[in-house]
Amino acid sequence: MVVRYSTGHWEGDTLVVESVGFRDDTWLDVLGSPLSEKGKLIERWHRTDFGHLEIDVTVDDPKAYTKPFTVRVSHQLTLNQELIEFICNENERSSQHFDP
Repeated sequence: MVVRYSTGHWEGDTLVVESVGFRDDTWLDVLGSPLSEKGKLIERWHRTDFGHLEIDVTVDDPKAYTKPFTVRVSHQLTLNQELIEFICNENERSSQHFDP
């Protein structure tokens, strides 16, 4: 998913990130749920307590959906564990500058 413009601000202890400017052929997920250039994502990141994180994602895309909808992703944070690395290679242009 390519984002052209994102802004963030705090609402109390919740980080709110608004993203717009997506390409017209973007997917929201691995199932291929569409997101068009008219789409707007609003993410609300909130740490409910020590060890728990909730992210509410609101999708507002009048070209792809009849009305906005919100999904909640809940994470349990574990101490002293390695993070899973996620790499997005879309539009990657840096590797040519790495030493072999």
